[in-house]
Formats: sequence, C-alpha cells, structure tokens
Amino acid sequence: MGGSATTHSAEMDTVVSQESTPSTAPVPSATSGAASGPEHVTVPTHYDAILLAGFGGPEGQDDVIPFLRNVTRGKGIPDERLEEVAHHYRHFGGVSPINDQNRALKAALDAELARRNIDLPVYWGNRNWDPYLKDALVAAHSNGHDTLLAIATSAYSSFSSCRQYREDFASALDAANLTDTVRIDKVRQFFDHRGFIEPFIEGVRAGLTSLLTDIPDLALESEVEILFSTHSIPTADAQLSGPATREFGPGGAYEDQHLAVCRVIMASIQAEFPTAHPISWQLVYQSRSGPASQPWLEPDINDAIETLPAKGTRAVLIVPVGFVSDHMEVMWDLDTEAIETAEKHGLTAIRTQTPGTHPAYVAGLVDLVLERVNGTPVADRSSLTELGPWYDVCRPGCCENRRLGFKPAVAGVAP
Repeated sequence: MGGSATTHSAEMDTVVSQESTPSTAPVPSATSGAASGPEHVTVPTHYDAILLAGFGGPEGQDDVIPFLRNVTRGKGIPDERLEEVAHHYRHFGGVSPINDQNRALKAALDAELARRNIDLPVYWGNRNWDPYLKDALVAAHSNGHDTLLAIATSAYSSFSSCRQYREDFASALDAANLTDTVRIDKVRQFFDHRGFIEPFIEGVRAGLTSLLTDIPDLALESEVEILFSTHSIPTADAQLSGPATREFGPGGAYEDQHLAVCRVIMASIQAEFPTAHPISWQLVYQSRSGPASQPWLEPDINDAIETLPAKGTRAVLIVPVGFVSDHMEVMWDLDTEAIETAEKHGLTAIRTQTPGTHPAYVAGLVDLVLERVNGTPVADRSSLTELGPWYDVCRPGCCENRRLGFKPAVAGVAP
C-alpha cells in the first residue's frame, strides 16, 4: 500500500461508527469488519494507530517482587516462593532486558512505517509492568486515536501467548473506561510468517557454519543435534490451544505450530547443508514453573541434552524458536542453564539469534498491519506452513484456560 495508511477512501469507509459495533456483538470492541467474527477480515479497515503489547519486566532490584506479583496475580503465591524465581532477575541486577528490547522494536517499527510512508503512530503497553496497557490506551485516546490494531509480542497460539493478551486488552479498556469508545483488533498469530521464520533460518545457518569452523571434522548428520526450544506450558492448556473445531496433536495447536515452523526451517537448512542422512533435530521445552504434580509439555531442554552423548552427539545448536527476543528466559534458561548442561556433558553448544529487530521481522510485522489495513485476500498472505495463515479473529473458545475459565476478551468471538 502506498501513501498514508490513515487516508480515507471509498473502500476505507467500510468501517462505520462505533455505534455499529455494540458491546453485544460477537466480537467485543472490534471494528465493523471484525465485529461479526469472520475467520479473516478481507475488507479494508481504517486504523488510527498501532498498539504494541509486551509482557513487561522489572527495571531494578526493587521492581522484581512487585513485577512477579503482577505476573502471578490471582494465584496466591507467597513472596517467599516468588523469590525463588527472582534470583534469575537478581543475577542480572534486577533488570529484565525485555523493556529495552520493546523500546528498540517500537523504534524499528516507527522507522519501517516511516520508510513506507505509513502514517500510524505506535503506542507501547505492557501486561505486567510500566508502561501498562491501560496507560497506552489512555494516551492513544487523548490523542484522538480510538481505532487500534494490536501486535502482541508472541507468535504462537495458547492461553498465555494469545488469549491472555486479548483478555488484558479487555481489562485495560474497562479500567480506562474506554470499552465503548476504543476499538481494538489484533493481527493474526504470525508463527509461520516469512518475516518471523527468516531470522531463525539465518541463525541456524550461521550456527552450523560456526560449529563446522570450530570442529572441522564434525559430521553434521550424526554428531550434531538441533534443539528447537520454546516455553513449556501445562499440557491441559496446550490441548486447548487453537480452535476446538480443528484437530491437532496431543500438544494442541501450540505444539503443532512449533513443529510446523521447525520443519520449514529444517527444509531450508537441509537444502543448504546436504547430508546423506537428515540432520537430527527435536522440539524441546524450557521455563517450566508449575507444581511437579501438574503435567507440562516435555522434554525439558536440559533432560534432552543429557541424553545426547550416548548417541554420539558432539555439538548442540540451541534455537529459541518460541521467542521473539533475548528476554530473561532466553538469557537465563538457555544462555546460562542449558549451555552449562551442555558443557557439563562435554558438548559444544551455540545458541542462535531471536528475531529481535531483524529487518525481516520488523518488515513482516508491518506487512501484518497492512493485511488488515488493505483487507488482503487470504491467498495473498505470507504463510510458510500448512496451518496458516492463522485467524484474524480468534475462534469461539480458542485457547481456554480451564483453571481460570473465560474472562472478557477482545479480538475474538466470545467467549
């Protein structure tokens, strides 16, 4: 799309006033094109601004416990138990890198939008720390920007990576008394968008090249293991990820989406590094935080690493495929714990890059915005797996949290 994304045209006028999207619509607080709950919105939609939604993180030692209270609110976890997690942040001076990463991402989005002459300001708000989503919505509204398109810094489908963001949007609207004033749509889950996947392909390519340089006699097909790592979630949540009307494996849409992305990455890598037998890889999990009695997705990355020497593995390439930036769970769980486990077992280990502010990733996020601005037909959208392109409007009951039940949420068909 050339020119300003906020310029009205005959097509853009398919978006009508807020009175046409009452709170009783199938999709609350949505624009007219999304309010009736289509899987994909293929009519052009006028937006005033972009809402960049992050997780948030502490920015000093005094912030750590209050931040963790926010993350675990409603669960009744005492501060003594929170302190067990706090040591990860204490190790880095109480500062999570995630806020600076989102500042950098916002700046990169601003620059890419300006490069394409797209007049959409970016407001940044967090779920769990300052700047909060409520403050971002109040700022947008005060500037006359009441029709927002949200980008959550999470690529996959699950309660914590999608629906919880949508619930927090609804909660922030309510807290700001803007439920009947501000409209929020959300770009689709972008796990298989080219802009998200390309940095991982580039990272695996660079990682394998580095391993071959460091270990000249390394046999890729028998002595290297590629570990694609993502955040573990309770098995019950995983099974409820994605719409119930589609059939997924035992780990639900969450696991199937990750596996599909891994296969795309490996297909590209195998073409670049031909071997007599496929390079070995597996999807592993990290950052489990629930009680031992509760089943979570497995195997844990450290458990997986411990099994590798017995099969002749000499080197490990760790790919943080579930993450968009080098936040705390990448720096601690992978760069610290997983690397230490590999070294303990005599393995050379490299961790590859996350998308961060990679130009392909930033450009891909803007492409996702333009999908909704232009009403791009589904056939013309970037999607590298058989699972996508994912839904613009989340389906009824998608990504339920069985323990908490359904709370009000935007950008999806109720409940």
